[in-house]
Amino acid sequence: MKKLVLLGGGYGNMRILLRLLPNQLPEDREIILIDRTPFHSLKTEFYALAAGTVPDAEVRVDFPEHERLRTVTAEVVDINMDEQCVYLDNGDSIRYDDLVIGLGCDDNYHDVPGAAEYTHSIQTIRKSRDTYREVLGLSGGATVAIVGAGLSGIEIASELRESRPDLNIKLFDRGPRILRDFPERLSNYVQSWFDENNVEVISNSNITKVEPHMLYNHENSIPADAVVWTAGIRPVEIVRNLEVEKAGGGRIVLTPHHNIPENEHVYVVGDCAALPHAPSAYLAEEQGEQIVKVLKMRWNGETLPEKMPEIKLQGIVGSLGKKKGFAFLADRTVTGRIARLLKSGILWMYKWHNG
Repeated sequence: MKKLVLLGGGYGNMRILLRLLPNQLPEDREIILIDRTPFHSLKTEFYALAAGTVPDAEVRVDFPEHERLRTVTAEVVDINMDEQCVYLDNGDSIRYDDLVIGLGCDDNYHDVPGAAEYTHSIQTIRKSRDTYREVLGLSGGATVAIVGAGLSGIEIASELRESRPDLNIKLFDRGPRILRDFPERLSNYVQSWFDENNVEVISNSNITKVEPHMLYNHENSIPADAVVWTAGIRPVEIVRNLEVEKAGGGRIVLTPHHNIPENEHVYVVGDCAALPHAPSAYLAEEQGEQIVKVLKMRWNGETLPEKMPEIKLQGIVGSLGKKKGFAFLADRTVTGRIARLLKSGILWMYKWHNG
């Protein structure tokens, strides 16, 4: 039985499972899925888990069950592409015929002193739980600083405002305005929500150092009882250490068919892949779709096209608490209740398709 090994149970590999199971997997092949948790985590919702507005069960989906799918709960510690073998922290090793690396990302601290040691994260479900416990324990009037005003920073700032109206929340944005790469109308709407709900947005910021209960914006020291870091990501360490060609940010360079150059048996999906778009759940899913097509063609001995269709992103959808939101889809800006309902609908559909 030939083995397709999937490293990581994130959005890209979940899409691969959805397309191959229950009846698209050749009879001579099995799938082995390796993840640190025994379930698929909805990373796009970790901000709500950290803010304490949803229970843990709401950000999990069970992996599918199939007679030729084996799930292994373990941490990947090494990938040996010469031996076609993956090594795990429990001492086991698993050989593969085809491998899809979808191990996700870590926070990128940009070499800011103290950032790794003294900030909290929402990159994994465990770290999000830890962040929730830290915020839960703060007394009224405490200050929470959120570094990074991208989608994750905006969502956790707004969700935390609704969860803990007694806290002082400061959101540090490196740009001159919120969501500077999107239409000004969208930026103004999000900024207005923060103004109305007493979230202080500090534009043109540059965090230069973090200390216990203190961070430095340029040279100004700002007291903070807790700091949450949402200022960028990079591939996990095991991927950063692979001896393959890398692009900016340590992401792996791929062929048009999503495999490592000169190795048609190793694919990369999601945050670890060097693609022309910023990493996102949607991008990982679309990659997963194309990887399945490539795998099936190679398994059938078919000739691959020179390149795959261009992946066109649909835009962004974000929440501002439980009642308001914002979206930029097909060059159109949507704000308010409709945008929030749209985000909730997307989440419901995802759970329905994968649950």
